[in-house]
Amino acid sequence: MSAVEVWTNGAGMPKAFVNRAQQAEHAGFDGITIVDSQNLSGDCYVALALAAHETERIRLGTGVTNPFTRHPAVTACAIATVHAESGGRAVLGIGRGDSALAHLGYAPAPVSVLEHYLERLQGYLSGEAVPFDSDTNVSSLGLATVPESSRIEWIRPGRYPKVPVDVAATGPKVIRLAARLADRVTFAVGADPSRLRWAIATAEDARIGAGQRAGSGVYGAYVNVVVNDDPEVARRLGEGGLSLFGRFQAMYGHTVGPATPEARQATEAIHDAYDMTRHSRSGSPQAGKITSEFAGQFGVFGNAEYCIQRLREVVALGIQRLVIVGPGRDVDPGAASTAEARFVEEVLPALKST
Repeated sequence: MSAVEVWTNGAGMPKAFVNRAQQAEHAGFDGITIVDSQNLSGDCYVALALAAHETERIRLGTGVTNPFTRHPAVTACAIATVHAESGGRAVLGIGRGDSALAHLGYAPAPVSVLEHYLERLQGYLSGEAVPFDSDTNVSSLGLATVPESSRIEWIRPGRYPKVPVDVAATGPKVIRLAARLADRVTFAVGADPSRLRWAIATAEDARIGAGQRAGSGVYGAYVNVVVNDDPEVARRLGEGGLSLFGRFQAMYGHTVGPATPEARQATEAIHDAYDMTRHSRSGSPQAGKITSEFAGQFGVFGNAEYCIQRLREVVALGIQRLVIVGPGRDVDPGAASTAEARFVEEVLPALKST
């Protein structure tokens, strides 16, 4: 098995994130993402910029931003700044949006909006001139000369490689879009091999249809993982994140992609019970709908040997990057710390070996 990139994640205020990024780098993680949800966490780009100066190797990414709260030029400028300040270690993770939009009163952005945003975002990050949208009105000022297009002047191709754009994708429409327009795709479909095979096949079909070479896609996966000798204890430590990613499978109440009847029932029950005011929290109504069977199929909860086996199975499918979603921030700190330490000491070295 070839070595795989293993990432962790973070949230909260920038100083706390910097500490977590330093710890992750010391532990041997390849990258770390930070939540972009303005009502629930500190500013992600401030945190990433500070982490850029306090780390040396680890890659730094949004996990994830959205096409609603910032103009694509603003997003491109922010992540390109992190890229420059970190010596080319930034990754722009983006999806349709979830809690960031919900706390402004909006549902996730339509796929067509994400598509238009990605096209413009890639142009900005490449240092290209991006045409104005049709509703712009700078000409109404009556000035002698105004810009005829939009370009981030200070981004100069060649100084650093372009910031990779990585789309978080669950449903077939976003997977196909990401395969065509993004540099990477990170699937949020759990650790179930049948769902991952379906997601990869969907992406590959879209890439081939767009004239790209088969097998050249760069694919990752968000995976809920908690190490504990008792799978039920592990599941309870990770139930907040598991409920979040479980709901993504049935964003509008109906499960997308292949699923067993039990998994379909569980994801739809999580959706129906979901309390966005207790987003990603343990002990929430949605967490109460998680069954042991669903947790064992969708996530990875158990002792180190079991976790290594399951994650190697995921990698063997063609996954090149794992984003590990571990214990929740609102569970017992001692138990969470022990679980994370066991992952670092027992599971991570096995995944990084060749």
